[in-house]
Amino acid sequence: MTTTTASIIETTRPHELHDHNLVPEQIVPGIIVEKKPARTPDGKIAEGLYNYWITFDNQKQFNSYTTEMVKGAILAFRAASVARDVVAVVFTGAGDKAFCSGGNTKEYAEYYAGNPQEYRQYVRLFNDMVSAILGCDKPVICRVNGMRIGGGQEIGMAADFSVTQDLARFGQAGPKHGSAPIGGATDFLPVLIGCEQAMISGSLCEPWSAHKAYRLGMLTDIVPALKVDGKFVANPLVITDRYLDEYGKIIHGEPKTGDELAAGKALMAKGTIDLSLLDAKVEELCSKILLTFPECFLKTIEELRKPKLNAWNANKENSRDWLALNMMTEARLGFQAFNEGTKDDREADFVGLRQALAKGTPWSPELGQSLMPAARRGQ
Repeated sequence: MTTTTASIIETTRPHELHDHNLVPEQIVPGIIVEKKPARTPDGKIAEGLYNYWITFDNQKQFNSYTTEMVKGAILAFRAASVARDVVAVVFTGAGDKAFCSGGNTKEYAEYYAGNPQEYRQYVRLFNDMVSAILGCDKPVICRVNGMRIGGGQEIGMAADFSVTQDLARFGQAGPKHGSAPIGGATDFLPVLIGCEQAMISGSLCEPWSAHKAYRLGMLTDIVPALKVDGKFVANPLVITDRYLDEYGKIIHGEPKTGDELAAGKALMAKGTIDLSLLDAKVEELCSKILLTFPECFLKTIEELRKPKLNAWNANKENSRDWLALNMMTEARLGFQAFNEGTKDDREADFVGLRQALAKGTPWSPELGQSLMPAARRGQ
């Protein structure tokens, strides 16, 4: 008589299993949670095993996270972490425009601006979300379906793997919009791409193409998403077929210019976005994880997380204090400018601010209003 694995499991499993969740799983607006069957590399379903998908669904605001969404994400990662039947977590955004553009600027501008005591509590939640990703007892794959900017870049870098479609853009926004990227970027960037490139990305806020981010070591894998005449083509807006400039510097992934850019935009207009290759690549990675010893795999990623985790734990509390106090000055101005400005004019008057501070002008509501985009337009 042959004893099957299933029968061994059935006869040895305790009758009552403890629930290690803090609270029952619940529906949170802006967060989609679903279990999808785990598959072996040949596509067969591994019965009783799943991958846990956590999706930000706030597409009208480029999947920016509200306070409630942050709380929902914490609970979702906790639920995934203790789920016995989960192999891996896939963290992504809805649609094809954005994984996440960071914190919800409308909420920042209309509620938290000028309220440092409230923002301090919010940053506690944000910190807990990052820690939930870094401390998840399952490997976390960031499925980058679109732009990963600002706080979205920070929570994405907290994941163990990042697989992207090649039209996505990556970068920070803090110093351009009234904050500092101390919600993880200043901790994770030097680990991922080295100090000099981290300095460029973190401080200058110039977005990088997916190809450049991959070249510099920020991403696990990259696939095309633009389909033209039934065939996938690489991002036509960036250089993907030349590697050196006149100085011998690698420029793969840099933006095209001039006629090449115009031709790329024309090709973009002809195509459609198809994320099937992204989903296939994520599924491939999940299936590779499936075929490992679970505790050995977890111990390995816990050790490999340590450089990010150590930097994060060393800085997150004093970063929280600074971010809260900054809501009285530059963050208040920057978030309100972004929220009230137009699509093409959302930045404060940086030169005017520096000139005012050089004269010793104190911060005041009047100073802030004089530096808003509307003031610059004479409105």
